[in-house]
Amino acid sequence: MTWKDALGNRIPAALAREIDTYENQTALKRQGKIDDKVFAETRLRRGAYGQRYDNGQRNDGTGVKMLPFPSNGQTKGPDTVWDAPGMQRIKIPFGGLTADQMDTLADLSEEYSDGVCHITTRQDVQLHYVHIDDTPSLMRRLAAVGITTREACGNTVRNVTACPIAGVCRDEPFDVTPYADAAMHFLLGHPDAQNFGRKFKVAFSGCREHACGLVTMHDFGAIAVTREVDGVEQHGFEVHVGGGLGAVPHEARLFEPFMAADEILPTLQAIARVFARLGEKRNRARARVKFLVAQLGLDEFRRLVREERATLAHDEAWTDYLERLPAYGEQPLKTGQPLGDGSGSPAFAAWARTNAYRQRQPGYVVTTVSLPLGDLSGWQLRRLADVARRFVGDTIRTTVEQNIALRWVRESDLPALHRELESIGLARPGAGAIADITACPGTDTCKLGIASSRGLAAELEHRLAEQMETLDYAVRQLRIKISGCFNSCGQHQICDLGFYGVSRHIGGHIVPHFQVVLGGKWADNGGAYGLAIGAVPSKNIPGVVRRITDQFVSNRREAESFYDFTSRVGKRALREMFDDLTAVPPHDVDSDYYRDWGDPREFGIGDMGVGECAGEVVSLTEFDLVGAESQVFEAQLQLETGDVVQADALAYGAMLQAAKGLIKTEFIDISDEPDQIVTEFRTRFFDTEIFFDKYAGGKFAQYLFRRHAQAEPAVDRDTARQLIAEAQLFLEATHACQAKLASQPAMPTAAGRAAVTERPQ
Repeated sequence: MTWKDALGNRIPAALAREIDTYENQTALKRQGKIDDKVFAETRLRRGAYGQRYDNGQRNDGTGVKMLPFPSNGQTKGPDTVWDAPGMQRIKIPFGGLTADQMDTLADLSEEYSDGVCHITTRQDVQLHYVHIDDTPSLMRRLAAVGITTREACGNTVRNVTACPIAGVCRDEPFDVTPYADAAMHFLLGHPDAQNFGRKFKVAFSGCREHACGLVTMHDFGAIAVTREVDGVEQHGFEVHVGGGLGAVPHEARLFEPFMAADEILPTLQAIARVFARLGEKRNRARARVKFLVAQLGLDEFRRLVREERATLAHDEAWTDYLERLPAYGEQPLKTGQPLGDGSGSPAFAAWARTNAYRQRQPGYVVTTVSLPLGDLSGWQLRRLADVARRFVGDTIRTTVEQNIALRWVRESDLPALHRELESIGLARPGAGAIADITACPGTDTCKLGIASSRGLAAELEHRLAEQMETLDYAVRQLRIKISGCFNSCGQHQICDLGFYGVSRHIGGHIVPHFQVVLGGKWADNGGAYGLAIGAVPSKNIPGVVRRITDQFVSNRREAESFYDFTSRVGKRALREMFDDLTAVPPHDVDSDYYRDWGDPREFGIGDMGVGECAGEVVSLTEFDLVGAESQVFEAQLQLETGDVVQADALAYGAMLQAAKGLIKTEFIDISDEPDQIVTEFRTRFFDTEIFFDKYAGGKFAQYLFRRHAQAEPAVDRDTARQLIAEAQLFLEATHACQAKLASQPAMPTAAGRAAVTERPQ
C-alpha cells in the first residue's frame, strides 16, 4: 500500500491535489517531457533543492555514480542514475510545532534522509540526502500532520517568521503570532504572489529592541505597536520594507509608523502586485524588493503601493482572522508554579542561567534547547516530542538562531526537564551566548559554499564552550554568525563577530579564508549591518576571535556594548588587531593552512602548476589586488568619518584597480584611464565570460559597469555603504578569476583563453 492510499482523507483535499500534480510533473520530467527550467521552479516551489557533493558527484557505496540533482532527466548509461539525493526544506510558519509533527519529522529524517533534522535561520526544518522519488510520499506524510512544503523555496513568499517568544515576552505590546499565521495562510498560493523575479520574505516582531523578528532584513517587516484613540487602545504595526541581506545588504526602510491591523494583509497583497509588475525579472542579482525600493525611491514605492491598494477588490480574508483573535491564545499544560530554593545540580544551574527565560505569565518560563549547528538526530527529536508532551504539550517553536524553544514550562518542573534533556544529549547550556553559533550549511551540502562554515563553527563552539566559565560576562553575550560564502545565509552581517567564506590563490594553491565582518548589531531587530574588514586564513579565525574579544575586555568603557566599542575604536584599529594573522606560511612549512576545518584533503583544486613565464604577470596582478583591498578598506574608514563622496571614490577606485590587475595578465601597458580599464575589462573578461562565476555568472562585473556609468558619486551613507559591499564582492570575484587563470595553460590572447573556458552548448 502506498502512503497516498494509507493516509486517505487525513490529507486536506487542496494539499492532496497539489502533491498529486507535483508527482505527475516529476514523472513527466523523468520522461523528458518537461523543460529543465520549468521543472526546477516546480520542485523549488515544493521545497526540493539540489545539494552539493564532492566535486559535484559522489559514489553511493555500490559503485553507482550519482549525478547532481537533478540531471536532464535522462538515464545516461548503465552506470548512472537519474539524480542524486537533494535537500528538502519544510516550512514551519512562525516556528510553531506540535509533538505529533515532531514525531513525523523524526520518522522522515530516518526513513528518507541521513537521520538528521536541521533547523534553519528562517525557523524551517531541512532534511538532506532525500531522493526526489521519495519527496511525494514525504510531502503527503507531512500534510497529514498539517505541514506543507509549498513555496518553501523558489520565487515565492517564503516562510513567514515571528518571535519564538511572542505571546509570552515581557516587552511586547501584544502577541504577533496570529497575525504571522494569517499572513502565511493568506499569501500561500495567492495568485498575486506567483510572478516574482526572486523570493519575498516576511517577518513579525513583538518589540523593537530585541532581535527575535529581525525585521530590518526583510522585504516586509512588521513590529507590534499600539496607540490610543478616543480612550481606546488600538493594535497596529510599524511597517518596514525593502530589507535584505545577501551579497549586498539593504536595511529595511520605514514604510508606515502605524498601520492598522486590518490593513496588513491588503497592503501585503498590494506590495506583491507592485513587486510582480515592476520588479526585475531578467537579472536575478537585482530582482529583490530592496532593489526596487532603491530604484524607485521610498516615497514613489509607497505611492505606488497605496495606489494599488486603493484598486483592490475587497477580500473577506483580509479581516476574517481578526474576529477570531479574542478566542486566540495558547493554553498551558500545567498550572504555573515557582521554582523554589535549592533545586537542581550545578549543571542545572548553569543551564538555567542561559536557557530559561521567565515569561510575563507568573510561574512559567521558556526553555531553549540549544542545538549545535542547528542539528539534532531523528531519535533526539522523537524523544524531545515525548518530553514536550510531558511538560508543555504543543507549545513549541523553532528559532532563527537554529534552536528549539519549549514554552509554558512550569518553573517548578525545570530540574526534571533538565534531567530529561540531559538523558537525550540536549541539555547544552549557553543558548544565545557566544558559543551558540549560527552557521549555514556551507561546503557540507550547499553548491555555493566556498569555505566550511560548519567546520569553523564547530571548532569555535568547542573552544569557546571550554572557556565559557572563565570568559568575561560581556564576551559571553556576544553573537557569532558564519556563512560559507558572501550570500549571508548565516546572517554574518547582523551580529557582533561575523565571518563569510572566501579563498585566496597563494603559491600555486587555493587556501580557505574567511572575511572578518565587524560593525553589525544583533539587538534592535538587527539594527546595523557590518562590513568585511579583511580576509584571514580559516585556520587563524579562532585567533582573530580571541584577539578582538581580549581587546574588548581590556579597552571597553564601563558597560559599553561591543557594537559601541567597535564604532568608537574604528576599523583601522580593529584591523590592526589581527593584521599579522592574515599571513599564510608556505605549504612546505605548514600544510594545515591549506586544508579546511574538518577536511583532511587539500583545499580546492590543490596544486595548480603555474608556469614560470606567468610568474611576473601574476605577481603584478596580485600587487594590484592588494592595492585594491587597501582602497576598499580605506573607503570604510572614510565612511566612518561621514565623507561619503571619498568613500564612493575609493570603492570605485578599488574596482578599477582590481580590473586593471586582471587586464595585466594580457595587456601589461594598460593605462590608468577609467574608460580604457572598463572597456578592456569588458572585452577581455566579461564578453568572453572568463570572469563569470559558475553560479553567479557575471553579476559582480555589473557592479563595476554600473558605477562607471554613473555621472555623480554617492550622495548618502546607505548608497556609499552598498558600493563598498559591491566593491568587496568584485574583489573576491577578481581573486577567483585570477586563480582560475593561473590554473590554465598560458595563452597569449583572450580569444585563446576563451577557447579553453567555452561552455558546452
